Amino acid sequence: MKLASYADGSRDGHLVVVSRDLTQAHYATGIATRLQQVLDDWGFLAPQLEDLAVQLNHGKLRHAFAFEPEKCVAPLPRAYGWAVVDVEGSVRREAGQFQGPHQPLRAPAACEPALAVITGDLAAASDAAAALDALRLLTLAVDWRLDGDLIATHCAPLAVTPDELGEAWGGGRLQARLVALHNGAKLDPRDVAAVPGDALARLARLRALRAGQLAGVSLGALELPLAPGDSLRLDLKSADGQHSLFGAIDLDLAPPPALP
Repeated sequence: MKLASYADGSRDGHLVVVSRDLTQAHYATGIATRLQQVLDDWGFLAPQLEDLAVQLNHGKLRHAFAFEPEKCVAPLPRAYGWAVVDVEGSVRREAGQFQGPHQPLRAPAACEPALAVITGDLAAASDAAAALDALRLLTLAVDWRLDGDLIATHCAPLAVTPDELGEAWGGGRLQARLVALHNGAKLDPRDVAAVPGDALARLARLRALRAGQLAGVSLGALELPLAPGDSLRLDLKSADGQHSLFGAIDLDLAPPPALP
């Protein structure tokens, strides 16, 4: 299933189920209003959301509406934590505050996309197999760093279960293509691979993870000469580049403030 959180004036947004082709959505109000509720009671609530998704995909929901990514906040705006395992295997732990896919970036910064894993409860010292079993949802996240300090993390609009990824997912491994547009010009696509179970197990070596923790597998920094007024669109697609897996992060770099 594909899930998103619509902006509604609250801190967490309102949970919606999104159709497989990303054209339709339906509020999950009768089941849960926030994604964290689902993560806290996954075994009971997730099957109900799956049933709702099946009905949505078959056009059987009277109150479905057109899905608008521009209305999304991050799927889980206030996670219990955010940690990224970089390409060298080291771990960076950060606060779990996430911005939506269209919220402007306030300053030029270094760009590092990551495959983000939303996990259920995971005991300390769990192995990769147990960690993979605790994986609930996947999405795309992008860290922005200025002089090494994290200044913002943006998330794609959709958080999806692994079974929705089709041929992009197999044996606990994601194989995909990162596609970027800078000021409308397409950059060279990057083929990426990530094994999130290994990353989760690394994070859980010394401490337990609770439902609602986000863990990222770095996809490598992007070298981009960003400037105020620029636009950047990042999309993690199937290996053939045809299908968006999580929807795009499509943001503008805020222009400098006007002089008085």
